[in-house]
Amino acid sequence: MIDFESSSGNVYTDLGFANAEEMLVKAKLAAKIGEILQSRGWSQQHAGQVLGIPQPKLSKMLRGQFNGISESKMIDCLTRLGHDIQIVIGASSTHGSVGRIDVVSA
Repeated sequence: MIDFESSSGNVYTDLGFANAEEMLVKAKLAAKIGEILQSRGWSQQHAGQVLGIPQPKLSKMLRGQFNGISESKMIDCLTRLGHDIQIVIGASSTHGSVGRIDVVSA
């Protein structure tokens, strides 16, 4: 029999990262950026020029290495790619609990 554990829904939490929520947000943003670049058939060199990111840093971001890349810069990349960003602020479902950030793509 194979033992398994149920996921929390956030692989970074499951792996014990201290900043798991931030990492998940960045992973979703990077995945969307990668999806757009792939659909356009752009090289990383060209994409880096359009996005204002050196190609090696873009490559790392697309491979999940987010050190030195802020959520704000990733959002800027999406706007440079012609996508609108909406930020919706709502109350946490449980009073007194810490809110969360999520990325939803249309």
